[in-house]
Amino acid sequence: MIETPSPNFNERKGPPDMVVLHYTGMKSGEAALARMCDPEAKVSAHYMVEEDGRIFRLVHEERRAWHAGISYWKGETDINGCSIGIEIVNPGHEFGYRDFPMAQIDAVIGLLDGIRERWEIPDHRILGHSDVAPERKQDPGERFPWAELAAHGHGLWVTPDMPPANPSTGQTAMGPPLGEGDTGLGVFSLQSALGKLGYNILAGGPYDDETATIVTAFQRHWVPEQIGTDLQGRADAKLRVTLMALLRHIALMEV
Repeated sequence: MIETPSPNFNERKGPPDMVVLHYTGMKSGEAALARMCDPEAKVSAHYMVEEDGRIFRLVHEERRAWHAGISYWKGETDINGCSIGIEIVNPGHEFGYRDFPMAQIDAVIGLLDGIRERWEIPDHRILGHSDVAPERKQDPGERFPWAELAAHGHGLWVTPDMPPANPSTGQTAMGPPLGEGDTGLGVFSLQSALGKLGYNILAGGPYDDETATIVTAFQRHWVPEQIGTDLQGRADAKLRVTLMALLRHIALMEV
């Protein structure tokens, strides 16, 4: 642990019960670290993890770091106040997004091991910045190995069984993908399920740009192979089955 204190924090109102993962989205880790320690920038995180696995502590967990900005999850709007923020060094989509090295992911897993020994943070509250701020953020993005984290006991990942497809059409009984302009029960059910998971969306109305943005955020986390394809922002059978499987899994955890 490399102590690198940032002045950018204030007091919490209660203990953290969420972790938000970010990528730095800057050309280097050094640049990101300097920005998070600059009082004029008014941004920070509790930790930054370099590509070689080095971990920098900027703000102690008992304090409120400034990493999430305007954000929302399951009715909570002060995400900074209830979360621990981890910045993971990666240039991001603007500067040459790339895979996260295994040394870096191993360090993130070890960091989460320790955080969750100190605080009660359920798997379904280990999220990406794009989950809590989908209209503004893409990080940590579709290359982040959420499945690897889940395999080590952190976060949620499901691989649901798909319903059989009609051999003549190739489609399941759930029908073709939902997309912008669609209306009806399928759209209502999708919006309702996304809101129940935690996203800031109300059921009702057509499949609009807001719905597509939130579906894209869901894809970045749970169906990443769809990003950059014609399915990005559209809800096909795999996405809808994955969403329902996540909700069932969370419900069982909360019993």
